[in-house]
Amino acid sequence: MAGPLRRVLVANRGEIALRVIRACRELGLETVAVHSEADSDSLPVRAADQAVCIGHAPSAKSYLDPRAIVGAALAYRADAIHPGYGFLSEKAAFAELCAEQGITFVGPDAGVIAQMGDKIAARRVAKAAGVPTTPGSEGAVADRAQALKIALEIGFPVLLKAAAGGGGRGMRIVTRAEDLERLLGEAMGEAAVAFGDPAIYVERYLTNVRHIEIQVLGDGEHVVHLGERDCSVQRRNQKLVEEAPSPVLDAELRRRIGESAVALCRQVGYKSAGTVEYILDQNSGEFYFMEMNTRIQVEHPVTEMVTGVDLVKWQLRIAGGEKLSLRQEGIRTHGHAIECRINAEDHEHGFAPCPGRVADYLAPGGPGVRVDSHMESGCEVPPYYDSLLAKVICWGENREEAVARMRRALGEIRLEGVKTTVAFHRQLLEHAEFCAGRCNTRFVHDVLGY
Repeated sequence: MAGPLRRVLVANRGEIALRVIRACRELGLETVAVHSEADSDSLPVRAADQAVCIGHAPSAKSYLDPRAIVGAALAYRADAIHPGYGFLSEKAAFAELCAEQGITFVGPDAGVIAQMGDKIAARRVAKAAGVPTTPGSEGAVADRAQALKIALEIGFPVLLKAAAGGGGRGMRIVTRAEDLERLLGEAMGEAAVAFGDPAIYVERYLTNVRHIEIQVLGDGEHVVHLGERDCSVQRRNQKLVEEAPSPVLDAELRRRIGESAVALCRQVGYKSAGTVEYILDQNSGEFYFMEMNTRIQVEHPVTEMVTGVDLVKWQLRIAGGEKLSLRQEGIRTHGHAIECRINAEDHEHGFAPCPGRVADYLAPGGPGVRVDSHMESGCEVPPYYDSLLAKVICWGENREEAVARMRRALGEIRLEGVKTTVAFHRQLLEHAEFCAGRCNTRFVHDVLGY
């Protein structure tokens, strides 16, 4: 491959660590896996060329310790660090530390991460690029009086959102003026604990929306998008199922939303893979910028399945100095892909985490089925991390075939010893509203009752 990279340290765990290791191997790159004590015998650790333990099981003492990770990269002479998703992948300070030590961070520059990671700053970038944003405050609100003034101007219900947040934390829906002070205090407190920043902004809360995101690739000069993913099936702002293309976008709306994502990325000179997220108001047909994730997404395989583009390889190539050879007119999508996230959770009891030992595991297979997982029979599911066990991705010539294949694949999975969300996904895929492509972001709560 072009570029100076020779050895990549993988600063993550689970399925994404294994995904990155596999991409590196195909590119002829050596790999170093860092791991906690809890993951010492995991499949990604054994798959890497070298491995090093960087700390105790809790993520704060291992996967969230930037100096331990950079120290390991220096000790093992890694040229680059791939952060995967989660953990340190969107921490500007970590990217900056890598740069200071002469290590390539596989992702955008620290300045871009900081700018796009602050939701208020990101909204300003979007506006400057001509990208539609949801009506709301121009910046963080100082107090209840300012929040109330803005809420009255744009109309209730409103959404309070943490400027530095994500994953639904530091977020509250306010339907009445008399609840604003209490909920603002709750949101600020939660944001301060979760992100170390209590800043909250206010925007209009739209009640019948789809969650649409656009996959982008940039090399700092040239940017392309690879179509959309529909992530509307979610619970408490956590995605459960993703698909591409969206069943509700027509050709014109697809063109507009894709071009807006490219315009935003050009505004900041984006480099690497990233995702621009939008909400689509199904009542008005308008879309609005929500946020940008400056990393690879959990759901990236659905885009790979319909475009044939290996996003992780392109991350590594761009980090190694290769220019993006893809051109927008050459990117085509074919068929339909759906991803179900299989978590170690009990969906009948509030999706409670279910750590333990996997007694037996057999992945599904057959035409159009891909499984990204680090699972194997006898492995431990530790209680310290995200509960994701596997991602089952099914492709079909059309949505109906993709859904049929997913039903078949979920029926083939054998995963014993821990409770999983397989039964939930099977229930979802049989529901008439899902089959008709009519889910909004409230579907799991309002219709399925979870």
